[in-house]
Amino acid sequence: MQQWYPDFFDRFGTLTVFDLLEDYLASGRIKVDKTAHPQRALYHDPCNYGRKSRELFGRGYFDQPRRVMDQCLAEWTDSQPSRGNQYCCGGGGGTLLTPFKAPRIHYGRRKIDQIKQARAELVVVPCHSCHGQIKALLAAYEVKGVEVKYLWEVVADALIVES
Repeated sequence: MQQWYPDFFDRFGTLTVFDLLEDYLASGRIKVDKTAHPQRALYHDPCNYGRKSRELFGRGYFDQPRRVMDQCLAEWTDSQPSRGNQYCCGGGGGTLLTPFKAPRIHYGRRKIDQIKQARAELVVVPCHSCHGQIKALLAAYEVKGVEVKYLWEVVADALIVES
């Protein structure tokens, strides 16, 4: 967007959710408790915030969510492979809303393998399409005991609310 509307961004600026969460955590504006999430978590790099963002806008969001997770989770790991080599969950590009459920579930099997390999009990994603797709994959492949949460949901759950 910045390359198409530079005047707007120069005048008003923007923040991604990653920038906002990092700023709030680093500045102490919010405080979090890592023990709020005792389960083993796995981070999924969405195609749109990683590879595609890097390709289209010159900046992929790989490090920012990891720094946020370091603050909020006692035990988490990356998918293997991760970052720019991450496997697509199969729900991107709007396919989650198409009638092609069988191919979507089929192509997402690699994501299920990653989740199982990591022994994850919680999968953290910042993307709505990935969130819905991974939940659908877990149900389709009958994987029990794995929760899916948004990155900001993990932060919200770990917030320390002072009275």
